[in-house]
Amino acid sequence: MSIKDQISIINSEIKGKAELVVVSKTRSIDEIIEAYDQGQKKFGENRVNELVEKFNKLPNDIDWHMIGHLQKNKVKYISEFVSLIHSLDRLSLAKEIDKNAKKYNRSIDCLIQIKISKDETKYGLNPSSLNSFYSDLKEFENINIIGLMAMASFTKNQDLIADEFKEMQEIFVGMKAINSNFKILSIGMSDDYSLAVENGSNMIRVGSKIFGKRNY
Repeated sequence: MSIKDQISIINSEIKGKAELVVVSKTRSIDEIIEAYDQGQKKFGENRVNELVEKFNKLPNDIDWHMIGHLQKNKVKYISEFVSLIHSLDRLSLAKEIDKNAKKYNRSIDCLIQIKISKDETKYGLNPSSLNSFYSDLKEFENINIIGLMAMASFTKNQDLIADEFKEMQEIFVGMKAINSNFKILSIGMSDDYSLAVENGSNMIRVGSKIFGKRNY
């Protein structure tokens, strides 16, 4: 099935419920343009070098999302143009984002990444630390916290994934009650986005479902 057809199917499934971020990591310029030509403007990358390269080669009306673990020393390369950082999970990173945002006289939208999976390879903030972390972030004037992101366990156990998404929905609803700026719950990827949307996701990150499985 073509990129066009896959995007059409996903958008029809999530219409009115969630926004689609096309995960373009490792994908060619031609593949991204094909998705772009279907009206997709939000693209997600997890490597800074690749993100910068694609930003310089592709249309300037694309909203670039940094969806991967972000190292502090790489923040400066994306601070001028990144639309949304999904992976804010520590104060040292927040400080670096704030510092670099000030250089460009802008406020950078960020999501706090929460660790809901038991997988030790997953990044994110422990849910029990969220309130104190969010309170500490208020000192940074050039960061705009607009929601939460999480990744479910890598498993075929749909009940476990559903439980993790339900937990995230409860956390998000609680934070939204405290601050109306919390608008985005970014959960759900190629293999589980339907389940995520059922559990309150309003932003999904889909790559292989659109482009096909990567060979590397």
